[in-house]
Amino acid sequence: MNSTFATASTRVAVQTTAHRVLSIDIFRGLTMAAMIFVNALAGVRGLPWWTYHAPAQVDVMTYVDMVFPFFLFAVGMSLPLSIAQRLKRNSSMPALWLHVAVRVLGLVVLGLILANAEKADRARMGMSGSLWALLGLICAALYLNVYGKSKRAQTYSRIFRILGLVGLVVLLAIFRRTTQTGETGWLDFSYPEILGLIGFSYLAVAILYIPTRRWPWAPAVWFVLLVSLCALSTARVITFPENLPLYLWPFNNGAMACIVMAGVVTSSIFLTAAQPLSPYRAVSMGAGFGLIMLVAGRALAPLGISKIRATPTWSLYSIAAAVFLFTLLYWICDVHQWQSWALMFRPAGANTLTTYLLPDIWEFSCGALGFTWWTTHLNAGWPGVAKTIAFTLLMLAAAGVLTKAKVRLRL
Repeated sequence: MNSTFATASTRVAVQTTAHRVLSIDIFRGLTMAAMIFVNALAGVRGLPWWTYHAPAQVDVMTYVDMVFPFFLFAVGMSLPLSIAQRLKRNSSMPALWLHVAVRVLGLVVLGLILANAEKADRARMGMSGSLWALLGLICAALYLNVYGKSKRAQTYSRIFRILGLVGLVVLLAIFRRTTQTGETGWLDFSYPEILGLIGFSYLAVAILYIPTRRWPWAPAVWFVLLVSLCALSTARVITFPENLPLYLWPFNNGAMACIVMAGVVTSSIFLTAAQPLSPYRAVSMGAGFGLIMLVAGRALAPLGISKIRATPTWSLYSIAAAVFLFTLLYWICDVHQWQSWALMFRPAGANTLTTYLLPDIWEFSCGALGFTWWTTHLNAGWPGVAKTIAFTLLMLAAAGVLTKAKVRLRL
């Protein structure tokens, strides 16, 4: 048995140093599939309460409330690996921080496009919000796509990137909406959408992790402090986080940042330890971490259980579920190499940003073309569930086709 674990540990360590880690890709792919499904299911009426987000005033959470935390957790899992790879290619710290800033800006801009599409004023812009957002995403895709390394591909890359960037700037410049007072307004920055929230949470954790990345214990300490911030904010012992904008205080109340940092802690257990643990020990520590999260979440339950209120118990229960799932995937996919079952999900996990935007591209394309059948039919009960499942499979298949065609968006 010891030789089996040693062989598996070596295999995982070698894979961890490679460009992709399969368990993370599959975790992200499953999360993307769940995100597409629950977002589409939100428009289906007549289903049990647990198939939707829980109301803000009720102390309860559903599986739907854990999908976004899983995405944040995956960001944290990848963060130490991506930073290590980038520093290996270029040891310049200013270059690293520039990369972090550009990545956050890109996520925020994409989030603002998605969040403002329905607020666009056709009369003031000369085009519908759907067409504006569709063109914005196309321009962003031209700029963010990963082109080939050949000389010819690099030439096309420069042309497409310039066209995409110029087009995006023009579209942002012409955006107009009507404010609550009836006046003409520009972009509404009050809510940066999920991508923007991910960007600010990534920035918050990068600020803490990068300067202390050489200290193995640092992520755990930062995690405890972020959970404490969330608990104190929820209990209203401190109130300053709710009064500061995210671009000044990306930590918010600590809830989202602590989920990302939990991903960093989990990565340190399974993937980035200086001395790789045996699979058995890594799984034991992962399961133990998940159990501690459950106990801590239960202890903080009197502060409430709510995604909308971003309570610590919501964060901790979501972290526990994410840790247990990743531990299982690590054991199945990395240790035992059982991966064929996940072929449908791997493209979505390896090509995450593209997959995330596909449902929005579909929605904006339908809006720009005036195609309404999809939203007006089969939107109640089990027929609506069947349509949602079909739509999810369609988006996963599209992600697979685009990945094979080397269409991959990356910040």
